Amino acid sequence: MSESEKMKLKELLSILPEFPGLSVPEAVGSSPVIQISVDSRKVDKNSVFVAIRGSQVDSHRYLSEVLEKNPLAVVFEGDDGFGENSTTLKLQVKNSREALDLLASRFYGDPSRQLLMFGVTGTNGKTSSTYLFEHIFTSMGFPTGVIGGNRHFLGTQSWPTGNTTPGSLELQGRLAEMRDLGAKAVAMEVTSHALDQRRADSVHFNVVLFTNLTRDHMDYHKDMPKYFAAKQRLFTDLLWKSGKVPHNAVINIDDPYGRRLRVAGFAGLWTFGKCKTADFQFEITSGDFASTQFHLKTPKGQLNASVPLCGLHNVYNVVGVLAAVASLGIPVDYAVRALQNFPGVPGRLQKVKVPGDLNVFVDYAHTPDALENVLKALKEIRRQKESSQRIITVFGCGGDRDKGKRPQMAKVAEEHSDLIVVTSDNPRTEDPMSIISDIMAGFIKMKPFVEQDRRAAIALALHQARPGDVVLVAGKGHEDYQILGTEKIHFSDLEAVQEILS
Repeated sequence: MSESEKMKLKELLSILPEFPGLSVPEAVGSSPVIQISVDSRKVDKNSVFVAIRGSQVDSHRYLSEVLEKNPLAVVFEGDDGFGENSTTLKLQVKNSREALDLLASRFYGDPSRQLLMFGVTGTNGKTSSTYLFEHIFTSMGFPTGVIGGNRHFLGTQSWPTGNTTPGSLELQGRLAEMRDLGAKAVAMEVTSHALDQRRADSVHFNVVLFTNLTRDHMDYHKDMPKYFAAKQRLFTDLLWKSGKVPHNAVINIDDPYGRRLRVAGFAGLWTFGKCKTADFQFEITSGDFASTQFHLKTPKGQLNASVPLCGLHNVYNVVGVLAAVASLGIPVDYAVRALQNFPGVPGRLQKVKVPGDLNVFVDYAHTPDALENVLKALKEIRRQKESSQRIITVFGCGGDRDKGKRPQMAKVAEEHSDLIVVTSDNPRTEDPMSIISDIMAGFIKMKPFVEQDRRAAIALALHQARPGDVVLVAGKGHEDYQILGTEKIHFSDLEAVQEILS
């Protein structure tokens, strides 16, 4: 891109509501912007630096150092005492996170306006929903990207990811990259952290989906009302801003928080669930470890469907996505047919290919509700098969996170398992045995095995299993690492199972 094609500073900054009235010399305002940065170490003379007050670091502390590098402009919330000697343009804003979101969108050409955008939020089911949506649209010859916790991908192109919903700069840059690679649609997970921190406010959604809300992230949100309020923003604030016409909301009405959600007044709304008042009402008719059959009533008629996934929670995910694609004009029966060859989602009730007659699953379940959903699915299949096979559960809890859910996880595992091995997850900087002790406080009737080493714990569970038993390794799913202290080491539940049984 030539210098003349690069965005000029004045054009970039004019998106901010604080810009009018700012005196900008013509020579400065016409300067081409090479990058926007939130990292003081990466600033140069062609940069615009945005100072963010983060939960760990307040980059306003580094404004003096940034100004020594003479960037084109700095955007900040408050004058923290930096000098006036620099020729850098200084723009004070009310909220620098909101400013960053607006700047990133403009810098990358507002890519979401040129893409069909599907956003999903909730405690559980976000990743599965984005994969289902991608599979349906890709099968229609409509190239669709995915942005979420597992990874970012578009066809065979894949990018690693840190946050489930990236920061504004990475998010808008990735949307632009997918657009330039030929994407016509993007399915993205929209987390409560991202909504609270205004990372996705400039994304123009066509349809947004609410899956459910249960306890999680209390280390960040502190209580359920604040957690719910963050999720609510997707259906009010972000839908209100959406430039797409029409745009729609799809909500799980079986969930008590779903029934409380408010939706921007001019957005379309469809509900789904088992209850009779749902627009998309389903009833499971049969199922096994490989598939589930259900009857579905929709505003467009009724049909019987079968999907290559097991469990009630997966049917919720499927029906929510069917309602979402139907709101975009896709016939439901076509979408159901497209899902016949759906390969599943890595780390979501993923059946591990092992020798012998064991049923081994790896799942990301790391909240009480998610673990209960998975275990109930396995128990229901056992009931339908009239089998005496045992369910053996391996799980732990992450360190430096919500401690309140640890005994709740134990209670769920105890209620729905025949044998349990408590182990370590991602202990981070906490003592692993202290985390395990918190978990153990939740057991009342059962005395589980305890093995701090996760690989050894998986081996213990597998060696305890008899032919036909079900072994669930929960908590990490697709992750291929374990965080010990501040170090991230390679570890995969899937690989561990295969190596132990090879």
